[in-house]
Amino acid sequence: MKLRGLLNTVRAAARAFETQNPHHIPTYNSIDFKCIPTHGRSFTSPRTSSLGLLQDQQFLWHPARYGISTAAERVSDKEADNEISTQAAALEIGLGPTRNDEKPRVVVLGTGWGAARVLKDLNTRIYDVVCISPRNHMVFTPLLASTCVGTLEFRSVAEPVRTIQPALSNAADSYFYLARCTNIDTENHEVHCEAVLNETQGEGGGEKFKVAYDKLVIGTGAEASTFGIDGVYEHAIFLRDVKNAMDIRTKLLLNLMNCEIPGKSVEEKKRLLHCVVVGGGPTGVEFSGELSDFIQRDVHRKFSHVKDLIAVTLIEAKEILSSFDVRLRQYATNQLQKTGVQLKHGMVKHVFPEKLELTDGTEVPYGLLVWSTGVGPSSFVKSLPFEKSKGGRIGVDNNLRVPGFEDVYAVGDCSGYLESTGKPVLPALAQVAERQGKYLAHSLNKLAKSGHARAGSGTSPLEPFVYKHLGSMATVGRYKALVDLRESPDKGGLSLTGFKSWLIWRSAYLTRVVSWRNRLYVAINWATTFFFGRDISRF
Repeated sequence: MKLRGLLNTVRAAARAFETQNPHHIPTYNSIDFKCIPTHGRSFTSPRTSSLGLLQDQQFLWHPARYGISTAAERVSDKEADNEISTQAAALEIGLGPTRNDEKPRVVVLGTGWGAARVLKDLNTRIYDVVCISPRNHMVFTPLLASTCVGTLEFRSVAEPVRTIQPALSNAADSYFYLARCTNIDTENHEVHCEAVLNETQGEGGGEKFKVAYDKLVIGTGAEASTFGIDGVYEHAIFLRDVKNAMDIRTKLLLNLMNCEIPGKSVEEKKRLLHCVVVGGGPTGVEFSGELSDFIQRDVHRKFSHVKDLIAVTLIEAKEILSSFDVRLRQYATNQLQKTGVQLKHGMVKHVFPEKLELTDGTEVPYGLLVWSTGVGPSSFVKSLPFEKSKGGRIGVDNNLRVPGFEDVYAVGDCSGYLESTGKPVLPALAQVAERQGKYLAHSLNKLAKSGHARAGSGTSPLEPFVYKHLGSMATVGRYKALVDLRESPDKGGLSLTGFKSWLIWRSAYLTRVVSWRNRLYVAINWATTFFFGRDISRF
């Protein structure tokens, strides 16, 4: 009976709340809960009774409903909103501004040639370093074409960023974040980032956070140029990253094996085995040479049923290797044609799933389409509020500093000299980016020693960056290569072709590979390919 009376009392209290009758609201001395402003939102009550009768129920609380004054709580709606906003902002910040008892922080965006060289040469006894990139490795791009056909394995051209700069692994306040920078707040010296969810695609969509910087180095590189041609992004494969090389190799081997399955017509087999390369620059020419070498040495022996159907076509609007000496261009043309590469002059108008159309109306069917027509500024670079140089790159002065922002620098393909410097925009080459990174790392080390490492601490006079071209090299397959040691197209210099150039090409790149581990990988891969042929496994 006592229990029934207690239940009746609780029901009466509930009815009193529902009817909002102030004369029948009982006093709940045994219920210990605190109402907090939720602005009409639902919240879960804490444990409210020793009997558990009101435990974990959902309430919709608002002061006006029960006649309870917010003054009694001493917290206004505005104060609550401010508190919530402050807590949310605190949670968003990954790394706040450095204190005086901490080392100044350099934030590096990207892991390309320029950014990687900055990381390598930066003095981490003076600075903490934070690297932010959707890719956790640097790609040795001059040898990337060799991985597409199995001459080299993919890991041979990928250098982990933590190996390049060990402080990212073992220093207390240095970090690598697998993330994409979405915005730069120069007023508050912060970069806004988004964690990468799909590591292979480099796609964001993860947690959002901020990182404060004392010095910021932008080295995010560039994107492949499509010139607005329809169908390129959907149907072509670029050659700029290890993932691209993996896609090319997978597609090539898949087409070879599919053509041996009964039921396909000869025309369909020819289409599947027609490899089209658009772009006659060093990357396009080297890939065409590697592909023709793969066909001659490996396809003819291991895919003998379809060896006479496979073909390679290189499409270029003007001349191949336009930055090389005329004699070298002619040698490359003759060598490629000798190895079975068909050269075609023309401009692509539209790319369809199984063919592309040129501006003169010619249709070229393909089974594999590789797009290598140069690079342009990325959408991220275009969105930044900095003055742009010719071609849409981030404008920099003679010290690679972004004018108007003394703590922001840019290197590599994403940067270019402003017209006010009187210097031309440097080409998008690996050696340009690497030497800019080396210069900038040494400049930042000097600034730290002169007391200008902190954000807003000013700067000291620095020697301007001076670029001297060391020459260009390209392989055309069959142990042949080109070496052009001219400083510029207008000046004379040494030019070499043939087997001796191929030896120079391999020796130079072997010594330029970042770590001894990868040099060993490359040397072993070359030796294995020479004695046993290329790996044709498909995973």
